[in-house]
Amino acid sequence: MSDLEEELKQLIVTSLQLDDVNASAIDSTAPLFGSGLGLDSIDALELAVALSKKYGVHLQADDEQNREVFASIQALASFVQENRKG
Repeated sequence: MSDLEEELKQLIVTSLQLDDVNASAIDSTAPLFGSGLGLDSIDALELAVALSKKYGVHLQADDEQNREVFASIQALASFVQENRKG
């Protein structure tokens, strides 16, 4: 597991105020939406803003790639690593 994955887990917990979720307990391969972590579309928007602020990556709301990007912590880490600024 990478440091970036751990950072992303913590970012999700803090930015979405998931007080009842322990960041280290989040499975990096589990789905973020639906049956996995249980996030919804509002969470996706808030997370996209947090990712933009922290890593300089930008996601378009209507981009078909978003489903893949937000599939899991691993997928999100891969996207951030490939697209981050600075």
